[in-house]
Amino acid sequence: MKTFFLTLTFALTTMLTFAQTSEHLSFKGVPIDGTLDEYVSKMKKRGFSHLATEDGIAILKGDFAGYKDCTVGVSTLKQQDLVHKIAVIFPDKDTWSRLSTNYFDLKQMLTEKYGKPSDVVEKFDGNSQPRDDNSKMHEVKFDRCKYYSIWETDAGEIQLSIDHNSVTSCFVKLAYFDKINSAKIKAKAIDDL
Repeated sequence: MKTFFLTLTFALTTMLTFAQTSEHLSFKGVPIDGTLDEYVSKMKKRGFSHLATEDGIAILKGDFAGYKDCTVGVSTLKQQDLVHKIAVIFPDKDTWSRLSTNYFDLKQMLTEKYGKPSDVVEKFDGNSQPRDDNSKMHEVKFDRCKYYSIWETDAGEIQLSIDHNSVTSCFVKLAYFDKINSAKIKAKAIDDL
């Protein structure tokens, strides 16, 4: 009888551990899983507007984490209609103080939710360090600003960064990579080799 209970306890513990590690990463409370159309439908119910879909990426617009008019990209692998990545582009900022404030505010909220980041780089790569707001924005626009934080979770990875599009726009980007579906997509890519 004692052996039976030990075996049952071990089996339940193993199942619970597997169940906990097999959960999908969530975005706005919705697990990052399913087809692109299914996921877009769920995001529309959360208040996002669907702008377009092209090449396995849906573009949505809406409010996120207290920020208005964020652009959200929902990504799949074209050959396999399975959502695995969500990227949020926060509104453009034209000064370093506003851009870095967005980054550090989001970093603080993510740290409260997920704990200390597993990797952080926050530096400028030029020969001399920029001293004022304008020179810091110049470094961002010319890809010499390396500001990012990464959180590794059991369900996937979350990356926060300061980014830019050419010299015309500077923004904070937040990306969610679901571990389960990313592994499926990687396995598909390996099969192709």
